[in-house]
Amino acid sequence: MFFSGISTLNLDAKGRMAIPARYRAALDECCESRVVVTVNPSRDRCLWLYPEDHWLKVAERVARMNPMDRSQAAMQRLLLGYASEQEMDKQGRILLSSELREYAGLDKKVSMLGQGSRFEIWDAGKMPLEHEQWKENAAEAAAENPELFADLPL
Repeated sequence: MFFSGISTLNLDAKGRMAIPARYRAALDECCESRVVVTVNPSRDRCLWLYPEDHWLKVAERVARMNPMDRSQAAMQRLLLGYASEQEMDKQGRILLSSELREYAGLDKKVSMLGQGSRFEIWDAGKMPLEHEQWKENAAEAAAENPELFADLPL
């Protein structure tokens, strides 16, 4: 399963978000419409949405981290502690808890960005600013490490 593309979606008054129709069949097939939403543990304030089957692999590795190491314990607290298991309802909606919405600063409109095996969920109002930063970061990375991008058929 490979997810790509961007969709702008509305959150309803209860904090529910409808998964775009183009992804619903794939999510139903791979994980019976069950997904897990958690926080992005980096500086980026967004959420990560995983198909349940892929999340279980991630969660197993995170759970094996050393809780006595501060950085590994922090990763466990963020990824596992905020993880919310969801099953899409008949309208393809999932609930984003108030804790998750607050962490990512989500308002009424969100952007769902495919990232291969998972999605990122961003506040749509912040996307133009983030987009500009991503372009700058990509240009810097390409200039500093051209070998990383040399084999890409771009």
